Amino acid sequence: MTEKLKLEELGRISIEEFKNAAKTPLVVVLDDVRSMHNVGAVFRTADAFLVEKIFLCGITPKPPHREIHKSALGATESVEWRFYENISEALLDLKTLRYEIIGIEQTTASRAVTDFKICKDKKYALVLGNEVEGLSQRAMKHCDAFLEIPQLGTKHSLNVSVCAGIIMWEFFRILR
Repeated sequence: MTEKLKLEELGRISIEEFKNAAKTPLVVVLDDVRSMHNVGAVFRTADAFLVEKIFLCGITPKPPHREIHKSALGATESVEWRFYENISEALLDLKTLRYEIIGIEQTTASRAVTDFKICKDKKYALVLGNEVEGLSQRAMKHCDAFLEIPQLGTKHSLNVSVCAGIIMWEFFRILR
């Protein structure tokens, strides 16, 4: 009979081991994301995929906060993060460091993430926007490309943390 693994059988690494581990060349940028639960969920997923860091921009809440911790489950301690009041400053800093800036948004120029060629020799910054408004125009003007997740249902909309998880997984599986 199949049994669930016990916590000690999962091969978890310590926070110190995480900080010293080779990271996926990926930065996640949150542009005016309001929900602390979404922020926490993005931290938790970023931890799972050894993401380099998270940039929290504009009105995006930042740790430490009890509501972020609820969904992050300690990932705010392992994943490096930085706060920027201005999204443009964050994206210009990333461009200076030679990151390709990828806006996750439904636009006239976006293509399916499955059609995008992820190159192992590049570094990427994935920019996700507000739960209602999506990416701001300030963020969009700095993006090198736009990706979306193909959807066939009636909503054509995903929760930002779910979207972040799908996109991070797609980049992680190619870059690692």
